[in-house]
Amino acid sequence: MHKALLAIFCLISATTLAQTSPEGINVSGTAIDSATNKPLGYVTIALIDAATRQPAKSTLSKDDGTFAIINMPQKACQLSLIYVGYQTKTISIKGDADVKLGNIMLSPSNSQLKEVSVSGLKPLMKQEVDRMSYDVAADPESRSITALDMMRKVPLVAVDAQDNITMRGSGNYRILLNGKESALMARNPADILKAMPASNIVRIEVITTPPAKYDAEGLAGIINIITTKNSAQGYNGSVSGGYNSVFGYRANVGITVKQGKFGINGFAGSNERPYIGTDFTDNTNYLKAGTSVNQTGFKSAGNKNTYANAELSYEIDSLNLLTGMVNAFNNDNRQGNDQFTQQYNAANALTQAYNVTSGGTGNGRGMDMGLNYQLGFKRNKQQLLTVSYKYLVVDNSLFNDIRTGQLGTPNFRQDNKSGSKEYTTQIDYLHPLTKLTIEAGGKMILRNNFSNFITEQQATGGNYVNDPDRTNNFDYHQDVYSAYNSYTYKFDPKWVLKGGARFERTVIVANFSNTTGGNFSTTYNNLVPSISMQKILTASTGLTFGFTRRIQRPVINQLNPFPESSNPQQISQGNPALRPAVNNNFELAYNNAKKGNVNIMASYSFANNTIQTLSTVNGTVTTNTFANLGKFRQAGLDASINYPITKRLTANLNLELLYIWLNGYYNGQLLSNAGYQGHAFTNYNYKVNDRTRIGMNVNFDSRYVFLQGRDNYFLGGGLYVSRDFFNKALSVAVNANNPFSKFLKLDFRYRTDDFDNASTSNIFYRTFNISFNYKFGRLNTEIKKNQRGINNDDAASGRN
Repeated sequence: MHKALLAIFCLISATTLAQTSPEGINVSGTAIDSATNKPLGYVTIALIDAATRQPAKSTLSKDDGTFAIINMPQKACQLSLIYVGYQTKTISIKGDADVKLGNIMLSPSNSQLKEVSVSGLKPLMKQEVDRMSYDVAADPESRSITALDMMRKVPLVAVDAQDNITMRGSGNYRILLNGKESALMARNPADILKAMPASNIVRIEVITTPPAKYDAEGLAGIINIITTKNSAQGYNGSVSGGYNSVFGYRANVGITVKQGKFGINGFAGSNERPYIGTDFTDNTNYLKAGTSVNQTGFKSAGNKNTYANAELSYEIDSLNLLTGMVNAFNNDNRQGNDQFTQQYNAANALTQAYNVTSGGTGNGRGMDMGLNYQLGFKRNKQQLLTVSYKYLVVDNSLFNDIRTGQLGTPNFRQDNKSGSKEYTTQIDYLHPLTKLTIEAGGKMILRNNFSNFITEQQATGGNYVNDPDRTNNFDYHQDVYSAYNSYTYKFDPKWVLKGGARFERTVIVANFSNTTGGNFSTTYNNLVPSISMQKILTASTGLTFGFTRRIQRPVINQLNPFPESSNPQQISQGNPALRPAVNNNFELAYNNAKKGNVNIMASYSFANNTIQTLSTVNGTVTTNTFANLGKFRQAGLDASINYPITKRLTANLNLELLYIWLNGYYNGQLLSNAGYQGHAFTNYNYKVNDRTRIGMNVNFDSRYVFLQGRDNYFLGGGLYVSRDFFNKALSVAVNANNPFSKFLKLDFRYRTDDFDNASTSNIFYRTFNISFNYKFGRLNTEIKKNQRGINNDDAASGRN
């Protein structure tokens, strides 16, 4: 007890001494592009001691170009503004009084800037009032790994052994590309991110308290991927590729061209995974009947992904900007399954044994096109009116050919064609004042989801005939009308408050062609408030607080009633009667960037009737579906650390510990589960010399908490070596992941009053990879982009 009292006394004494110490001076200003008079975000602001020439403090400018260095030493210093593609600006500071520098003009350089190295000045992580961002471009490993591997290093984000991406332990989030919904992320983001090099990305933002301008969907928040936007007249490009011993090849090309008022940038790529397979087991005991079903088998899969992105910009004049974008993807999957099934009665006697084989394809393709017009105002060029339109279409197809062997039932095949179309119109208005920024806008999304599924059985003569009981057409129309208003107020350089609200009205109409009485329609309204606050404690430390309400809306794969039955004992289908769920989230974060960067966040969220996976039994057949069930509670603690141990060795550490409560009633039966869930990722990067780096990483994922069960933990790691050539234009890397284990065993357990299920499967774990990245070209003036645009983030995604 006396030790605790002593610790408290020391803490109070230290706080008192800190409060009575003389305060330093404050320096603030705004970084501006001298050619366009637009603000420059993410400019490195470095404070150099005039006497010792050593770095004293540093920060980055915000999106609006503003920066502030608080409580700097009262002595002469030099302030340097450093930004790639611009001439470095240096200003002398006497250090005897607060300095308000106003607008600081940065001039584009006439030639490619040599690499600027300011050791320890540019942190990889940055805490803003409503989000955490990771500077991918500043991470030297970005030139040698994929975008999915880079996700493992991002604070609050985790990637498990099956490449499932979670945010703060949840699979319900949204992924945006440059602030907008993209067809590239519509089907399976992990497939595209696995094919895309991390060098395509400038930074990744984890928006934990999305402001009112964002759609309300995504319980955990939003992951916003900002891709490379080189900023200069002329051209610039990159070519990258690689080969993985399990996942096959990948290739990517990126290009940026700027001529006069016209600019275009984009990238395209592809990867192909060979058709390979592993074994699995699935054992179910039906507790009330006393029977059991045991299955063993071998499943194979392979796929090919291609993707492309292009963004165009035309500067009509200094106040009018027209931009457009196109995204497209194609995904071709092939899978096969060979399984042996044994059924036992209550006396454990074998009653039936049979073999089932199946083969099929699962393909997806989609694209989206958008057009944005931005109008500035002469009296204030930061005052903006933006009108946007976007069209998105995604088509999926799934075909299975099932051979039932000795089961005694006819062979059958299933064909499901599903997808969605979206038409979006949006208007946004931004009005900045001296300390207050006002934002308002409206949006309309007209969305049509559909699924047309057919099941055909093999007749006696060998022909296939339609099975009307398993054939239907499903149309699900979802229209969302919304309006928002938000305010950002800067009390002084130390306080920022952002608050607002969004109103959304959703109209749903669902139709079945072959079902009597199954059609339905409904309308619901949601008011979604959000508030976030940031307090700058010192030049390198700060606190943020946030509260937001988010919506979980079901998407087509959760709604689709198509009964996928390639395994006759395990049927998977959606639930068209799903309703949206509302989640409330509170968070408090502390950030310290004095040396390296440390961020610690505590959070608590709760919701009712969330969408959960559910397994039910009928005889010896298990049906896996989705349902609105009960209550969800989650308390979490996250820590992210990026620390330069020495001038050559840097460590990165992400930790997450959650406690989750789940409970709800289904068919009069109480289902509940609770427990801890955790994640840890650490990465070490050592700079051997100016051209060579080596590194290692370790990744741990605990068991996940499900309503009816759990999975197993996993531990993995990897090593890499990279080397630069030709003045760092070419980078070559070799990676070895999990070199000591060829397979990882996945173990799932589910238990209710009706059944007990245990399933295991193996996935390839040991991989070797070689990759390269080559950059070319020269640019020197910025390609303009709209500051507002469409981001449809209102539908559920991620791991459920």
